Amino acid sequence: MRIAITGGTGFIGGHLARRLAAEGHEVILLARGTREKQARPGMNFVASDLSNEASLAEAFAGCEAVVHCAGINREIGSQTYQKVHVEATRNVVNAAQTAGVRKIMLMSFLRARPNCGSPYHESKWAAEEIVRRSTLDYTIIRAGMVYGRGDHMLDHLSHALHTFPFFAMVGFQENSIRPLAIEDLIEVLRAALTDQRLSQRTFALTGAEELYLSEAVRRVAAVTGTSVRMFRAPVWFHYLLARFWELTMNVPLAARAQIRILSEGVVEPALPCDPLPADLLPQRKFTDEQIRKGLPEAGPFTLRDLRCCCA
Repeated sequence: MRIAITGGTGFIGGHLARRLAAEGHEVILLARGTREKQARPGMNFVASDLSNEASLAEAFAGCEAVVHCAGINREIGSQTYQKVHVEATRNVVNAAQTAGVRKIMLMSFLRARPNCGSPYHESKWAAEEIVRRSTLDYTIIRAGMVYGRGDHMLDHLSHALHTFPFFAMVGFQENSIRPLAIEDLIEVLRAALTDQRLSQRTFALTGAEELYLSEAVRRVAAVTGTSVRMFRAPVWFHYLLARFWELTMNVPLAARAQIRILSEGVVEPALPCDPLPADLLPQRKFTDEQIRKGLPEAGPFTLRDLRCCCA
């Protein structure tokens, strides 16, 4: 198959692209950047910010499916939730229809919903509605907290453990999470794409094990050989910290959208979803082995992580 992936050089898109290419599929990666930086063996790279329908239709020519993974967790300048999640999704859908693409897959978020006061959640929901109202065969995946090599969760958590002697938990009442291994997510995406399953439905996807965030932090600390002291702080305090990190870090330790996510818990979808087939239910627990596989090179945050020091 010839498959295009928006956000194809990112965490989820990159893992999916490598799996599909290894199985012999032709993969088109669409992302911001330059061909010299993003080109990968067995894949074709197209530089795009997803704002031009005509160029998207050209990139999608001959593709049987498009996987829309592009997204942001904070707004910077012109990169707003409205532009990246809503307008870009509309452009991708229109271009796919023009190019004669049969299938579209959308990566959404577990708690996406309208009228909740969070631009992140609301824009994800708006993107879902655009896809559902299209003429394309679609599958929408509302994923929870995904982890693995190159992720945000393990990457920033491990660096934070090497940098700070403490960890502040969000809110005074702890909520649960169900960390989803990237391998389990890729199995579902692959089934929808290459096995032509899960058509015209929306699925929630979370990990095989439910635990408190504090327990997840302790497990990562144990694997990284670091010690950590945890304390609880009100949600408003974390919003202030998140705003500071958004202004100062290339990739924030936690963005305001992520504080909202953690304050709600990442276990159940906000709205009803279709049941996932039993053979595709996630199986991997948040074990030491899984954590170790996803960890980046050990070390603290450095000046290179600051926006003012970015080359």
